[in-house]
Amino acid sequence: MSESPNPTSFGRVEADGTVYVTVGDTERMVGQVPDATPDEAMAFYVRRFEALEVEVGLLEARVRAGKLSPDESRKSIATARTAVVDANAVGDLKGLEARLDALAPLLSEQAEARKAVKAQQNEETRAAKEKMVAEAEKLAAGTDWRNGVTRFRTLLDEWKQLPRIDKSTDDALWHRFSSARTQYTRRRKAQFAEQATKREAAKTVKEKIIAEAEVLASSTEWGPTAGGFRDLMQRWKAAGPAPRDVDEKLWQRFRGIQDTFFQARTAAMAEQDSEFRGNQEAKEKLLAEAEQSILPVRDPKVGRARFRDFLAQFNELGKVPRDAMRPIDNRVRALEQAVNEAEQEQWRRTDPAARELAEGTANKFQAKIDELEAKAAKAEGRGDAKKAAELRSSAESYRALLAPAKKAAEDYRG
Repeated sequence: MSESPNPTSFGRVEADGTVYVTVGDTERMVGQVPDATPDEAMAFYVRRFEALEVEVGLLEARVRAGKLSPDESRKSIATARTAVVDANAVGDLKGLEARLDALAPLLSEQAEARKAVKAQQNEETRAAKEKMVAEAEKLAAGTDWRNGVTRFRTLLDEWKQLPRIDKSTDDALWHRFSSARTQYTRRRKAQFAEQATKREAAKTVKEKIIAEAEVLASSTEWGPTAGGFRDLMQRWKAAGPAPRDVDEKLWQRFRGIQDTFFQARTAAMAEQDSEFRGNQEAKEKLLAEAEQSILPVRDPKVGRARFRDFLAQFNELGKVPRDAMRPIDNRVRALEQAVNEAEQEQWRRTDPAARELAEGTANKFQAKIDELEAKAAKAEGRGDAKKAAELRSSAESYRALLAPAKKAAEDYRG
C-alpha cells in the first residue's frame, strides 16, 4: 500500500497568512490566519483536512461493514462529498473524493444482495402467510369451537409479527385470513346459540322426567316400576345436556329419586328372599334326586317319564331367592337337554330310511369288492399278474370303506 502524500504538499501560504489549496489543476483560497506564522497557518488547515480524512475513513468502514443501507450510504457519501468539495482545508481533497467514488461498486453489490435477501424474505413471508391462511380456512370449516378461538388468536399474533410483502399479494392473503376468521366466529356463535336452545329444551324435558319419577318413587309394584325407571333413564340420556349451571343439580335430583325407589325395592326383595330360602333348599334337594335317578339316560322313555314326574313336583314348590334362580334353572335345562338328546339319538338309530341307506351302502361296497375279486381271478387265469394286482388293490380300498359302513348298519339295527 503506497504511503499517503503529505497534506502540506497540496497547499501554500502567502506572507499575509492567506492559505491556498490545490485541487487537481485548480488552486483556491481556503482562508487566512492573521498573526500566525506560515507553518501555524498551514497546520490549522491541515488539521481540518485530517478531520475530513477521519470522517471519510469511518464512512468507508461503515459502508464496507454493511452497517448502513445502500440508500443511507448514498446519502452519507453525498454529504461527505459536499463537505470535501467545499472544504476549507489543505490536503489531498481529490484523493478523498476518489475514495468516496470507489465505494459506488460496493454499494451496487450491497443493493443487489439486499434485494436478493428481501426477495427471499418476501417469499418466506408469503409462504408463512399462505400456510396460516390454509390453517385458518380449515378451522373455519371445522367444528373445534373450544380450541379454534385460541388458535385464531395465536395465528393473528403471528401474522402481526410478519413483515408486509407486495401490497396486492398481502391484501389478498389478509382478506382470506380475515374472512376465514369471520366465518368461524359467525358459525361458532350460531352453534352456541343452537346449543343454548337445545340445552333449555333438555332442561324442560328433564324437569318433566323428574316429576314423573317422583310419582313412581312410592310404588311397590317393583317389576313394572323398575321398567318405568329404565324408560325414564333412556329418555334422560336422549334429552341431552341441560345448561351447565343446572344440569348436575337436575341429575342429582333424578338420581336421588331413583335411589329411594331401588333401595326400597332391595329391602323388600331381601325380606322376600329370606322367605323363599326354604323353597330353594327343597328344589335343590328334589333336583339332586332327579339328576341321580335320570342321568345318565339309558332308556329315553324311562328318562322322559321320570323328568315329567320331577317337573310336576318342582313346579309345585314356590319361588326361590333371586340369586338362586339362574343356577337352579340351568340345572333343570341341563337335565331336560340330556333327555332330549337321548331321545334324538334313539330316533336316529331306529330311523328306517337311515338304516336302509346304511345297509344299501354296505351292500354296494361288498358287491364292488366281489366284482373286483372276480376280475382279478380272471386276470390271473390269463397270466396278467399286473392287472390282477391292480384289481385286488382296488378291492382292498373298498374293504377299508366296507368296515365302517357295516358298523353303521349294525348301529341302526340297535
